[in-house]
Amino acid sequence: MAEEKSISFPQNITLEERKNLTVTGVTDIGSYDEQTVIAVTELGELTIKGEGLHILRMSVDMGELQLEGEISSLQYTDIQPKTQGFFARLFK
Repeated sequence: MAEEKSISFPQNITLEERKNLTVTGVTDIGSYDEQTVIAVTELGELTIKGEGLHILRMSVDMGELQLEGEISSLQYTDIQPKTQGFFARLFK
């Protein structure tokens, strides 16, 4: 049976008029500039693309990211599981 992963922060995305975005469940910011913000969440990396993107608030304690700008796309990329080393697989 597959083991379900416990999530510390609930994952919610609120987009208002393609200009104001609030994302909860964010654990880190991978990178950002005015065209792309990569938010790391427990459910994968969320890539936010647009123009004139500005981070208004990032709270690691609350797991919340707020940004503004002209948002054109949101895309999740699954986090790749860490592979075990050769010896860990050998002595399993």
